[in-house]
Amino acid sequence: MAVNRVPVLKRCRSLGLDPMYLGIDKKSTRQLKRSSRKVSEYGLQLREKQKAKFIYGVLEKPFRNYYKKADRMPGMTGDNLMSMLEQRLDNVIFRLGFARTRREARQIVGHKFVLVNGKQVNIPSYLVSAGDTIEIKEKCKGYQRMKDILEVTGARLVPEWLDVNQETLTGTVKELPSREAIDVPVNEMLIVELYSK
Repeated sequence: MAVNRVPVLKRCRSLGLDPMYLGIDKKSTRQLKRSSRKVSEYGLQLREKQKAKFIYGVLEKPFRNYYKKADRMPGMTGDNLMSMLEQRLDNVIFRLGFARTRREARQIVGHKFVLVNGKQVNIPSYLVSAGDTIEIKEKCKGYQRMKDILEVTGARLVPEWLDVNQETLTGTVKELPSREAIDVPVNEMLIVELYSK
C-alpha cells in the first residue's frame, strides 16, 4: 500500500494551506520562497487538486474514480466530489471528534475500532449514508488512547450534518453534506476544469 511520507507542515506551506484543516495545531514559522513567475491556469488547477487529495489523504487513482462517480451523479460535479470526500468513514470519524487528525482516524478505522450500524467496518474509504450510526466498539471505549483523543477534541465543532454523543462515543449522519456545510478551502471548480480537459 502506498504511504505518503511527506512532512505535513512542509506540504502545507507549499500548498498555502493552514495545518488547522488537517487537525494539526502546529504553526510553521518558516516562509516559503515564492518565485516571481506567474502561475499558469493549469498550475492553479493542479494545486487545488493536490490540496484536496492532501487534506483527505486520497491518492491519485481513487481520487480520479471519485471524480468519475461524481460526474455521473445528478447536480454539480464539484459539489458531488466534495460531498463524497466528506462522506468517507475516516473523515466522518475525524469530524465527530473521535480522532485528532484524518490520518489518525484512518488508523482507528483500520485497527477495527469502528462499528457502522452495528457492523464492524475497517475500510477508511467506506462511504456513509444518511441515517447511518457510527460508534466506537465497546471494548475500545475504555482505552487510554480514546480518552486522550477526547480530551483534545472535546471542544471541536461538529458539522451540522452530523450528530454526536461524546459520552457514549456514538454519532449519527443526519443528512449528506452540502457544499455550504464543508469548510475545506478548496475551489472544486478548478478540479472539474482540470479533469474535463
